[in-house]
Amino acid sequence: MAGFFIVILQSHIKEMNKKIQLQDLGNKDYKDTWDYQEALFKQIVDIKIQNRREESNLETPNYFLFVEHPHVYTLGKSGDMSNLLLSEKQLEAKGATFYKINRGGDITYHGPGQIVGYPIIDLENFFTDIHKYLRFLEEVIILTLAEYNIIGKRSEGETGVWLDVGTPFARKICAMGVRASRWVTMHGFALNVNANLGYFDNIIPCGIKGKAVTSMHVEMGKDVNEEEVKEKILKHFTILFECSLYKLTTAI
Repeated sequence: MAGFFIVILQSHIKEMNKKIQLQDLGNKDYKDTWDYQEALFKQIVDIKIQNRREESNLETPNYFLFVEHPHVYTLGKSGDMSNLLLSEKQLEAKGATFYKINRGGDITYHGPGQIVGYPIIDLENFFTDIHKYLRFLEEVIILTLAEYNIIGKRSEGETGVWLDVGTPFARKICAMGVRASRWVTMHGFALNVNANLGYFDNIIPCGIKGKAVTSMHVEMGKDVNEEEVKEKILKHFTILFECSLYKLTTAI
């Protein structure tokens, strides 16, 4: 009889889906991409709600989006508007847009020459620890940079990946900010590869005064193959998250 009850209970244990659908959106408007993220996020959350309500065991999908945005500044929900140093007219003159968004963190810049990655995944398929998730994202970038002989590190109390931590020359090379609800993530990381760093002069990056920003091409003294960097990011992501990736060629 006891065995019978074990079978019944196990039938409602959620299956872990470690397959991740990969899509490269190319150059895409920030707001359009944000809306797309929200749609994928809602799809996953709705399945989880249905599973709980109906005691079903539907598989939740996972997504990973690569994108490059036109010039844009975004401010996280806990950010300070004073960290944007441009007026609305000045933004327009620079061909940049601005959005207040629902991720963590303060203000950051996205633009050409930057690899932006948005994992929209159900952490219950992997592990339920948001701090571990952030540390894993940082480790993906640290390992990727190491392949280019760039020593990336974490800076205590500051999310993202930095160079020369603990020195007067500390500089940020990858910003991170995520949102998570019901263990589903969205937003992600922005790695400066061939980025125009002049656009960072218009903000106090991540709200941290007195710290510089850098890009891989500046550190290496030459332009960097962005497609190659993406491949390395995905390699380390699949190892750390113990997942498999397959490409999508059309929008969901």
